[in-house]
Amino acid sequence: MSRIGKMPIPLAKGIDVKIAGDLVEVKGPKGMLQVSLLDGISASVEDGNLNITCANDERQTRSFHGLIRALLANAVTGVAEGWSKDLDIIGIGYRAENKGASVVFNLGYSHPIDFAVPEGIEIEVDAKANRVTVKGIDRQRVGQVAAEIRALRPPEPYKGKGIRYADERVRTKAGKQGATV
Repeated sequence: MSRIGKMPIPLAKGIDVKIAGDLVEVKGPKGMLQVSLLDGISASVEDGNLNITCANDERQTRSFHGLIRALLANAVTGVAEGWSKDLDIIGIGYRAENKGASVVFNLGYSHPIDFAVPEGIEIEVDAKANRVTVKGIDRQRVGQVAAEIRALRPPEPYKGKGIRYADERVRTKAGKQGATV
């Protein structure tokens, strides 16, 4: 049995969990998320905790036990507090600005990049600090949107210019050495 899968998920006040067959619906102040259960894995609510149990001892079922528990814990945290990811834009002339339902990035290309904000995701732009914050209740979608924004101009290894996560460290290379012109 999975050590992570055995741990109960505490439910804060205001979080409602409904279990219907193989679908768990988590509602909270920020919204609602659904997580599908796999065969052999069941969920129950007892004493203000959400418990995940593994019905059989098959290798595949045991391997998904901890995964389902982690997905449900992320859903509970998402509907209660939400998830966010910060990105820094580094480079002279590199900037971003909100325009309606999209964000326009100027990243040193010959054209501005118009990034459409997906449904359920909120993007805040701090122009002074050149910081973009991606927020939402679904952890996977927040991370995916942040990765797509970072992929618009990944940090390059010589000067470190580009878009990077706020906690990311970019190792820079030395550049040309001993070259004579």
